[in-house]
Amino acid sequence: MKRKIFALMTAFLTLAFMFGAKVSADTIKIVSDSTYAPFEFKDSDQVYKGIDVDIIKKAAEISGWDYKMTFPGFDAAVNAVQSGQADALMAGTTVTKERKKVFTFSDTYYDTKIVIVTRKKDKITKYSQLKGKTVGVKNGTAAQSFLEKKKDKYHYKIKSFDTGDSMYNSLESASVDAVMDDKPVAQYAINQGQNLRIEMDGEPIGSFAFAVKKGSKYEYLIKDFNKALKQMKADGTYDEIMNKWISSKSASAAANSQTTGNAKAKAKPVKSSYKIVMDSSFAPFEFQNDGGKYVGIDVDLIKAIAKQQGFKIQTENPGFDAALNTVQSSQADAVMAGMSITDERKKIFDFSDPYYTSNTLLAVRKGSDLVSYKDLKGKKVGAKNGTASYAFLEKNKDKYGYTLKSFDEASTMYDSLNSGSIYALMDDEAVLKYAIQQGRKFETPIPGEKSGEYGFAVKKGNNPELIQMFNNGLAALKKSGQYDKIINKYLSDDKQDAKSKSAVDESTIWGLITNNYKQLLSGLGTTLSLALLSFGLALIVGIIFGMMSVSPYKALRIIAAVFVDVVRGIPLMIVAAFIFWGIPNLIESITGHQSPINDFVAGTIALTLNGGAYIAEIVRGGIEAVPIGQMEASRSLGISYKTTMQKIILPQAFKMMLPNFINQFVISLKDTTIISAIGLIELFQAGKIIIARNYQSFRMYAILALMYLVIITLLTRLAKRLEKRIK
Repeated sequence: MKRKIFALMTAFLTLAFMFGAKVSADTIKIVSDSTYAPFEFKDSDQVYKGIDVDIIKKAAEISGWDYKMTFPGFDAAVNAVQSGQADALMAGTTVTKERKKVFTFSDTYYDTKIVIVTRKKDKITKYSQLKGKTVGVKNGTAAQSFLEKKKDKYHYKIKSFDTGDSMYNSLESASVDAVMDDKPVAQYAINQGQNLRIEMDGEPIGSFAFAVKKGSKYEYLIKDFNKALKQMKADGTYDEIMNKWISSKSASAAANSQTTGNAKAKAKPVKSSYKIVMDSSFAPFEFQNDGGKYVGIDVDLIKAIAKQQGFKIQTENPGFDAALNTVQSSQADAVMAGMSITDERKKIFDFSDPYYTSNTLLAVRKGSDLVSYKDLKGKKVGAKNGTASYAFLEKNKDKYGYTLKSFDEASTMYDSLNSGSIYALMDDEAVLKYAIQQGRKFETPIPGEKSGEYGFAVKKGNNPELIQMFNNGLAALKKSGQYDKIINKYLSDDKQDAKSKSAVDESTIWGLITNNYKQLLSGLGTTLSLALLSFGLALIVGIIFGMMSVSPYKALRIIAAVFVDVVRGIPLMIVAAFIFWGIPNLIESITGHQSPINDFVAGTIALTLNGGAYIAEIVRGGIEAVPIGQMEASRSLGISYKTTMQKIILPQAFKMMLPNFINQFVISLKDTTIISAIGLIELFQAGKIIIARNYQSFRMYAILALMYLVIITLLTRLAKRLEKRIK
């Protein structure tokens, strides 16, 4: 019995092995490099991708291959094909005479050059400058052969590496002075924000091809590949793959999607002028230049579209959150603020055709040892509220074990990274690279994440003609080439500098003051106007409710208590937001008519209510501090309550209240900074907008602190003199 069972098991295993062998034989095993971006590399999603991966995928689809692609590394891949453990090689393999003896190659699919790559701070323009230096190179590459051939001529040392990432890490850490690599690989690293530069044209070394072992039964794959490659080039698939991974223009991030607008058409405006709101500090999309004027991609695009379509606009820059809320509350007609198009936002807004395709990048301080998202475990990572970066980090925080910290605007987030209060941050690629160009000492070691497309938006169901005009204008700008000019103006690698040229050096406090004093004085004027007006009104409100709180009538005391408790129990920022956005939205939903409230008016009302609640308590406390016997004695003599308050109680109470009034004024002046949340550009917001342009946060905040200190000190001393006179 045991023998029969053993025989049956043996037969079963033999059949299974034969069946498995057959399946294995039908599956083509293709091997590749492991770290050779942009040809093959593993992204943050732990999936290999790149030029070679996409070409093989398409070739297999055309040829009907059942294939499996693995990524053991270049040397291991070559050996695997030679030893028969793999069937074909697709690893950015250069065709050479020596390799032709071992492999059968397909038609070439990419012509390459090798170049010398250095850190940004170094500049190598000719080989003679390499004398006495150490040059890194990958084993078994054409670059290694070239360096070996020239090392006696130029007297450099060669250090070999097995992988590209270890080679570039050595360059970053200065253990080698330069490296030699394929130009597309080096250019891809630079496009990802690596601290690298290329100054030499490079050496043409041949072309890349697909390969199989010479004389093997898999040589038919070469014919299939050549046929598929020819078809890909004919139908445009090849160009799509190359453009996806290799682009020499910074504007490659711009939206390439088809527009629905008609370049020849012009929709008819319904309004005489449209109010467009934008972010206040989102360079290079919208930011203030040295003269205090808003510029950027969004600003230039909407102005060009309005001109092309023949409608008038007025623009305001309250900030991202404020801009969205302003459109939702019908206080503006449209928002253009580098806003990603998402399914959630489509429920609230109607979007135009996308005008820009965005990537997000993770940034760390220079010198960080981060190489993947896994290195974020236990660290704190920052992102702006409501952005694609925040959504990505929120989605993956449990996977990678980091803590997510949210920020309202970029400059504060970048300062936090610079100070070390967060370990990394994620932001839009264009914005982050602009910040690095401005001198931020950050680096972006991980390839970016596709974050979606930016769109122009109106409140759902409103202003459809505005969307149509935007789409038509966008199509016209793309057709005329003006769109590319605008994008390249702010993002092109060929331009000298992304930032506007200051008349003076803004890296000093004097330079900052000289170049920005008009903006600072304008913000200061708004701050003082807001503080003085709201405090004057708060005195009236506070005295009224303070008197009510000590009234002999219970109803008045209850009303005063409710007012004080409600206003003091709600944060000032929420009060301001409710007045500026909530009330107009409520009125419109009831009446169907827009009832916009000016940001200065909303801020004044919020500060008045807030200050009035606290002053009411000061008044109540001052009155109750007067001995109650005086009220009783006066009333017993037949003097009325009103006269007693006017002639006896209030004069004494006022002297006790005065110091608290002065303190409350100082508090109101400081509270004006909170009103910037609804987009009012007072002194603090003016400073933040300047920082968003030049990133001089330490010096700018020092100037703001000094201005507040001087103003508050002067006003306090003035109030104290007034107090002495009254006493």
